[in-house]
Amino acid sequence: MKDISTCRYCSEVSQLQGEDPIGTAGTAAEWLIIEVPRPWKKDIWQEKAEYKPIIGILMELERRNPNLSLRLMAIATDKEYSQPGKIRVFYYSRPGNMFANYEKQEYIVANSQLIALVKALLLEPEKLEEFAGICQNTVDIREILVCTHTQWDTACGRYGTPLYEKLRKNYAPKSQGKLRIWHTSHFGGHKFAPTLIDFPSGRFWGHLKPEVLDMLVHQQGDLTQLRPYYRGWSGMEQFAQIAEREIWLKEGWEWANYLKSGRIVTCDRGNLFKILLGLILKILPIKKAKLLLQKLNRNPNWAEVEISYSTNDIQGIYKIRIEAKGNVMTAGKSGKQMQLKPVKQYATSRITKL
Repeated sequence: MKDISTCRYCSEVSQLQGEDPIGTAGTAAEWLIIEVPRPWKKDIWQEKAEYKPIIGILMELERRNPNLSLRLMAIATDKEYSQPGKIRVFYYSRPGNMFANYEKQEYIVANSQLIALVKALLLEPEKLEEFAGICQNTVDIREILVCTHTQWDTACGRYGTPLYEKLRKNYAPKSQGKLRIWHTSHFGGHKFAPTLIDFPSGRFWGHLKPEVLDMLVHQQGDLTQLRPYYRGWSGMEQFAQIAEREIWLKEGWEWANYLKSGRIVTCDRGNLFKILLGLILKILPIKKAKLLLQKLNRNPNWAEVEISYSTNDIQGIYKIRIEAKGNVMTAGKSGKQMQLKPVKQYATSRITKL
């Protein structure tokens, strides 16, 4: 790969241009992950009739709680992991404002009971007792989800599938049942293929190479070697993710086990019009206002971030300033003729431990 004109995949362009993946992890308080048989089209949930009611449940949940962030994903049924006539459901939730890992619930439910279970998980928690008998004791099992959703972008199939196969062949069998590897649907960032999410931590990785898998899976070794592949922790927003990476590199592997939270203290809000519009959008309790606010606040020139953390015996705060350091030209999707767009890149200019 010597120049961009030879590239046919967005992830090739991203790597060739040196695009930093940090800050691109999808932020969510809850994750609902459901087994869906392949093949998958682009819109999985509209394609299969038995799954369509889930969209209605999510709409009702959003109506009740407009500020809740929940991500819906599919994993492929699997000849080793799955049970005929039944569907596996993972539900990961944020246990508190400060946390290290998502809390996991896993169910294996009859096809006919899937919608009732999803309703209980999201809308009717008082009915969860009815499903206690099918709740699985798997909180000690790590789930790695690799995006191989070719119908969304061909880069996911081209680069995600070999990574999935390597993890499945070389790592899952040696875990004594403590690690499962899944084909998963699109979760954003196909230009960082091969990309994966590691649960229960909720950490995103991209542009992965075989030589770094030992460190990622076994969580040991020179952490700085993983820096170019880390997309961020889904427990924080974009700029807190950028700050959190620098702290993790500074503190070492143990940082992953610290309880933590992040917030933007202040940022470059642009001109007066943007400031006033942002204040208006912030108080409107509707989804479109929330999306517009996110778009308005995207890509400022600088941000001041505060990361709080604690362990059994210590607690503290990091204050970090994030600043733009220019743009790279990158592609949003794969194809024979890719349109390149500028994407702002960021770096920490100051980090203070209090």
